[in-house]
Amino acid sequence: MATSTSGALGVGIIGAGNISDQYLTHLSSFPDVRVIAIGDVLEDRAKAQAEKYGVPHAGGVDVVLNDPDVDIVVNLTIPAVHVEVSEAIIAAGKHVWTEKPIGIDREESARLLKTADAAGLRVGVAPDTVLGPGVQTAKRAIARGDIGRPLFATTTFQWQGPELWHPNPAFLYAKGAGPLLDMGPYYVSTLVHVFGPVASVAALGLQGVPTRTVKSGELAGQEFPVEIPSTLSVLMDFEQGGQAQSLYSTDSPLKRHGIVEINGTEGTIVIPDPNMFGGDISIIRPLTDATVSEQEILEVPQEGVLAGRGLGLLDMARSIRDGRPHIATGEFGYHVLDTLLSIEEAAASRTYVDVQSTLGEVGSLPADFDPLAATL
Repeated sequence: MATSTSGALGVGIIGAGNISDQYLTHLSSFPDVRVIAIGDVLEDRAKAQAEKYGVPHAGGVDVVLNDPDVDIVVNLTIPAVHVEVSEAIIAAGKHVWTEKPIGIDREESARLLKTADAAGLRVGVAPDTVLGPGVQTAKRAIARGDIGRPLFATTTFQWQGPELWHPNPAFLYAKGAGPLLDMGPYYVSTLVHVFGPVASVAALGLQGVPTRTVKSGELAGQEFPVEIPSTLSVLMDFEQGGQAQSLYSTDSPLKRHGIVEINGTEGTIVIPDPNMFGGDISIIRPLTDATVSEQEILEVPQEGVLAGRGLGLLDMARSIRDGRPHIATGEFGYHVLDTLLSIEEAAASRTYVDVQSTLGEVGSLPADFDPLAATL
């Protein structure tokens, strides 16, 4: 199916679960795309979301795949079937935007990219929060030398776990998820935007408890198994220089997450939560006098229009029409997955693991990118 050549690009969504509200809210506000269809294995759930957001067509997955007006399909299924669903989208002749991670297996994820390339279709991969004004403003500040030469980073994601609020959280503790593969993409993607591709990793992991209990919703009280390490302490180094240490844990009673600090030769920049599109940005200067205890803190004004999930898809849609690469490419998503799987392997083997994939220059969203403008 050929992509339309003028006007808003048609978007379909497969998966009408929890995260679909965020996509539907924001995609419905972008003039350059139009949500046409939503499908789910639970057809009533898809129809309810379609009615809520004014989407004209809803039902099973085929409603999306067979719609000739759909150019790009958003894959909001669970990680274990991301590649299977994305391949079905490619087979239907449509571009793919998939929730993170791109897959849970290197071989099948690489096969997806090869298949899409052969078909002349694009794959875009979340998270697109790192394209928001928060991370992108900080990235520009680092690039112009505001903290000198970046040396190392510290990131932290720790709390008691998503079963506190999620109505059906078992998949978040299954293979292909956990704090590393579910939340790690936000932090690793941010670090790759700043430092470039990852060269090698080391890690230690543990599993706090073998089973968890649903805390809210209709399944409250139901136990489910934990299949993955629920705490990982990670070291990373980057091909172009720089190092990072990260903690991913859903075993911590202390809630502390969204912490990303980049330390350079002339200052430390504190980046907003990479799971958010914006937030406060500050640079802390080193002390210049041992008798002074207060460090200089500079607030960095956030640049750009604050939007939400769907921003990366919008960049891909405009890029398709302009004939240029989009930023959140399948290759970027594959490198992030490769890094996360390497971390799992490092934790299992208690050794350093080289990350086999690499990337060219990682693009940036311009400060004047306006998702609310009609440009197509």
